[in-house]
Amino acid sequence: MSRIVIAYHSGYGHTKKLAEAVHAGVQGAGAHATLIAVADIDDAGWAELDAADAIIFGAPTYMGGPSADFKKFADASSKAWFTQKWKDKVAAGFTNSATMNGDKFSTIQYFVTLSMQHGMIWTGTGMLPANTKAATRDDLNFVGGFTGLLAQSPADASPDEAPPSGDLETAKAFGTRVAAVTERWLAGRAASA
Repeated sequence: MSRIVIAYHSGYGHTKKLAEAVHAGVQGAGAHATLIAVADIDDAGWAELDAADAIIFGAPTYMGGPSADFKKFADASSKAWFTQKWKDKVAAGFTNSATMNGDKFSTIQYFVTLSMQHGMIWTGTGMLPANTKAATRDDLNFVGGFTGLLAQSPADASPDEAPPSGDLETAKAFGTRVAAVTERWLAGRAASA
């Protein structure tokens, strides 16, 4: 059973709800899943990250990039970088913002760069977008993320109201995909050893 950590920051609760949906997808795929709120990370959390087979990064997009609390966590990960503790782990990422675009890709690109700094193996959503006239907000991948999971929560919506069900179902499917990719990665490494 692979071990997957969802390391996230949530300012208002919307991104936490998204992280929980990713977690549900990972667990549903049969992997061991752990949620770590990076603003409150302790030594046990760092040890969990070091022991993981995959790390899924998540943060809201604020002012065109990841939240300051996530950035603080990323900067602190330099200790793991120095000893290459996360090298060859699978990596993925998700973000949420109030607008449909909100420059969310800048946050996903930040996660990709962080992962590449650590020598990790990036995986995207593997999903086609819901891009027909008949598409609704309840469809999978309505926001159209390929490199990472994208979600949208209106600024005046509570976490009970948003992200919408389509984004949460997309998050579950994304968690399932990361778990499947991680299993294949681990099986390939074992076969070549």
